[in-house]
Amino acid sequence: MNHRIFLSGVLITVISVNCFAQQKGGDPKETEYYTPVPKIVTPGASSSDAPSDAIVLFNGKNMDEWVSEKDPKAAAKWILTDNAMMVNKSAGDIQTKRTFTDFQLHIEYQIPANITGTGQARGNSGIFLAALPFGAGGYELQVLDNYNNTTYVNGQAGSMYKQSPPLANACRKPGDWQSYDVVWTAPRFNEDGTLRSPARVTAIHNGVLVQNNFELKGDTPYIGQPSYQKHGPCPIKLQAHGDKSEPISYRNIWVREL
Repeated sequence: MNHRIFLSGVLITVISVNCFAQQKGGDPKETEYYTPVPKIVTPGASSSDAPSDAIVLFNGKNMDEWVSEKDPKAAAKWILTDNAMMVNKSAGDIQTKRTFTDFQLHIEYQIPANITGTGQARGNSGIFLAALPFGAGGYELQVLDNYNNTTYVNGQAGSMYKQSPPLANACRKPGDWQSYDVVWTAPRFNEDGTLRSPARVTAIHNGVLVQNNFELKGDTPYIGQPSYQKHGPCPIKLQAHGDKSEPISYRNIWVREL
């Protein structure tokens, strides 16, 4: 045996034991702190119910928190039915009256049991986590029936449209209510309009992680490459897609500003 190697090993072991002993013998209060105290938030009765600090955007009774995307001064004209709001394709997209920056969002949707069509023309809608003004697009989390329907993977349900496919296909069958829980971090811009930090999104679809802190390359256009343009707080928008399949419905929508 090489005695030098043996002695070196013994020395390393002794140093490690001494360091561990000193650590155990230290004051644990040196690494403890008591302020600031986290605020108390009362959770909902179930995982889908709004917690005490949430802004309820739709409770099934009215659409007071929503306006027309075409005319933000006009009321949203989707159809209230069975504690849900059904897409009115002739009325177009709707968006929140309020604007948001970073937030946690819960939203539920239902693809009709009698849905028809194929590909992108089957229960198509979308949740724009930040809708840019004047119909300029935004950042879309796709809503589509992909329970038994094939399309391009970066355009299926759970994708950040045309940018990031979902990590899994977690779609329920048409007729079942489905949910998204989303954490959105808005992009930040310098005074001259250049990007300081990109947008990020984490999304859970029906309890399954489908976007894991994904860093967006920009907005989510139908044609062309993503890009960023300077903006501040934005509304959340729900899409009334122009396909001819049966309209989908939304319910139980709430948001927590972060």
